[in-house]
Amino acid sequence: MITIERVVTVDKPVETVFAYLSDFETTTEWDPGTVSTVKVEGDGGPGTRYQNTSSFAGRETELEYVVQQRDAGRVFQLRGENKTVTALDTMTFRAADGGTEVTYRAEFEFKGVTRLIEPLFKGQFKKLGDEAEQGMREALQKL
Repeated sequence: MITIERVVTVDKPVETVFAYLSDFETTTEWDPGTVSTVKVEGDGGPGTRYQNTSSFAGRETELEYVVQQRDAGRVFQLRGENKTVTALDTMTFRAADGGTEVTYRAEFEFKGVTRLIEPLFKGQFKKLGDEAEQGMREALQKL
């Protein structure tokens, strides 16, 4: 399993930051790997489904994400899956120094033969995490 965890602190209220990031369609604005994210069904709460297309290692891949937990102002968690990987994305929010601290954790578990080449992806995932952290910080500062 590959895990990426980043912490972003911005001078925006928790409610504003949570509202923005829990609308998963905004990934196109802050996650450089995301090509598109479209809500398929749901109201944003548990069970809501999103179709995500991302570019990784020079290829586009699609995952279906399902909201697992949405606790306003505190936690937003989604599980994504396709035939080669399962992803668990968890964002936790807390008030910090008049702003908001977001901890973003993404866990990737590879399936089948892809598991054998997982070690080759570690550097690319670190780069992806660094770029997502920067993109999130910049997008949140604009709110």
